[in-house]
Amino acid sequence: MTSRREFLTSAALLSAGLLVAPSLLAYDKHYIGIQLYTVREAMEKDPAGTLAKLAQIGYNSVEGATYTGSQKFYGMTPAVFAALLKQQGLIMPSSHHRLGEELANGAPVPGTILHDWDRAVDDAAAVGVKYMVCAYLSEAERGGLDHYQRVAEELNKAGERCKKAGIQLCYHNHDFEFPAQAGGKRPYDILLNSTDKELVKMELDLYWITKAGQDPLALFKQYPGRFPLWHVKDMAKEAPHSFAEVGSGSIDFKKIFAHANEAGLKYFFVEQDATPGSPFDSVAKSIAYIKKNLV
Repeated sequence: MTSRREFLTSAALLSAGLLVAPSLLAYDKHYIGIQLYTVREAMEKDPAGTLAKLAQIGYNSVEGATYTGSQKFYGMTPAVFAALLKQQGLIMPSSHHRLGEELANGAPVPGTILHDWDRAVDDAAAVGVKYMVCAYLSEAERGGLDHYQRVAEELNKAGERCKKAGIQLCYHNHDFEFPAQAGGKRPYDILLNSTDKELVKMELDLYWITKAGQDPLALFKQYPGRFPLWHVKDMAKEAPHSFAEVGSGSIDFKKIFAHANEAGLKYFFVEQDATPGSPFDSVAKSIAYIKKNLV
């Protein structure tokens, strides 16, 4: 199975606090989403068949993962991909994108935050995307706190462009944003505090936040309404604490979902970066747990 960085890099190389009533923050429990990175190999081979299978399992929303580099959605134009989603009764409220600081074969990667972002936003809007997410920073795109400050500035600019199209920009965490650097500050603190809370919100990955030793409930309390998107991804109880089907691991999702309104949750997506067998078997187990226990 390819890693997230390998997957996103290969895609590039293929083509060079809220003062509102809690009720207003409530998410629509009708939607149970899946991040398509979980079934990336199947989507690459047969996107139409894969979407049909996910819909049959019970998922009714998806989060895209492949726009970077190709400036298409799984090889399709926005209009064709939107029609395919509609045919399967699916929506795609969110899609993943890259910062674009990392070059591919020495050239900028189009469709990223730093390169041809206008077109990326227009294409996302054409598919009905409501949230565009900075998915991942490569090692070359991280650096020290000063660099994260510059990333925050770029996110603000990108968020302003998204706003004009009626789209919300978000940032998706891993675990590398949490170790403290100079002065005890963490990169994630920079990203939260140096971005406009209206222009840049967060997609909280519940696996990576847990792996980083952080408490999501503490973040919800400190930054209410800032986390409209979640990745619902479980962690195996035994070392090396790898990815697991939702409900089979160590993360207390019931406790976290009890604070959904405080977080500002709007959509969540099941994600399992690696599965022991067929990813379809794993995501079927995850949705069964979610339907019985969380929604």
